[in-house]
Amino acid sequence: MTTTPLSWEELKTLTDYQIDTVNGPTNSRARLRLFGKPESDVRVTLYRDNHAWCPYCQKIWLWLEEKQIPYRIEKVTMFCYGEKESWYKRKVPSGMLPAIELDGRIIKESDDILIALEKVYGRLNQGMEERTVLPLRQLERLLFRAWCAWLCYPASSPRQEQRNREQFTEVVAKVEEALGSTPGPYFLSDFGIVDVIFTPYVERMNASLYYYKGYSLREENPRLSAWFDAMETRPTYRGTQSDFHTHVHDLPPQMGGCWENGEPQMLINKVRVDNGSWFGLPDVTYPEPENSPMEALQRVIEHRINIIRVNPLDDKLFDQALRCALTHMMTGKDCVPPQGSDIALRYLRDRINVPRDMSIYAAKRLRESLEKTAALVGDGQPEPIPTRHRRDQDPSNFARNFVKQ
Repeated sequence: MTTTPLSWEELKTLTDYQIDTVNGPTNSRARLRLFGKPESDVRVTLYRDNHAWCPYCQKIWLWLEEKQIPYRIEKVTMFCYGEKESWYKRKVPSGMLPAIELDGRIIKESDDILIALEKVYGRLNQGMEERTVLPLRQLERLLFRAWCAWLCYPASSPRQEQRNREQFTEVVAKVEEALGSTPGPYFLSDFGIVDVIFTPYVERMNASLYYYKGYSLREENPRLSAWFDAMETRPTYRGTQSDFHTHVHDLPPQMGGCWENGEPQMLINKVRVDNGSWFGLPDVTYPEPENSPMEALQRVIEHRINIIRVNPLDDKLFDQALRCALTHMMTGKDCVPPQGSDIALRYLRDRINVPRDMSIYAAKRLRESLEKTAALVGDGQPEPIPTRHRRDQDPSNFARNFVKQ
């Protein structure tokens, strides 16, 4: 059954999604977090990237959320997707992220930040320099190096590719052993600082190796799978968690490149991450919230003017095509968009960013409807997502006075 696109006014009536960014659950939109405390308690400002791509920023963000420390957030442009703000370079001449301002003092480097925060606010169940924590911090760095060696450098031969894989899985076996040494799913007896330290890059390993190497970290390692499941019970983690599509395309500029191995399973995985279906991917396993379509709709409505402006298609035609996709998402009925809009719909499909724009399941719902609506009029694909930079995601495009060039 097909239908005509709903108007923006009609679409607005289909969502009542809202979130308290200040005192509610962990979210990427917040500029201030109070956890029910007075603003006068704020002593910390976190400087993190606009897109929630930076793994080291995620580590500090997650720690602050778990400890429920009142803090402010200032968002900064990463080098790979736009020009670094001059005000930030005056504070941090290197421009590197993250940084915090604690009682007026700038602190850089994520580990130094965590140690400084512990001295003021106490440990997150365990401390950064405790005897039980230090070996696990070293293991996380060992895992990181093995991942980089496999992902970020082209193998000179199939034998070298296999060796890189073996070196990585040997370290993963040590991680599995560490997780198996405690009765619960976390690295130590309770959730704590070690889990925060492992989270950012293990999440990115799970995505990148699935896509570029055909290896499913979460599915092939039962204790890591249980760890992911446990992490997803925590609203703090869910609020910072990204999806496969976002990570596999934000990583190449940050890492200096990610290399495909061309193996059959890798090719299958790549098509699925890029083109769907996005449901059932091993990037998330907790049940989908009932309001995920309403979240996606609300977020598109909120930013529709600039979403339409930055799209390569004519504004009027894309406005109609976008309303067709949203109508499908909210009604389940096919809505045929204008001819020639398939590329434009897929352009947006490829640039939904989790968690910057919305949560994982909301993004999956929106991507599915964009793809299904595009398929009604063609199989055209937009230009490939850049790998040397992500200027297509320049946050200045969403400045209040942005004018389409």
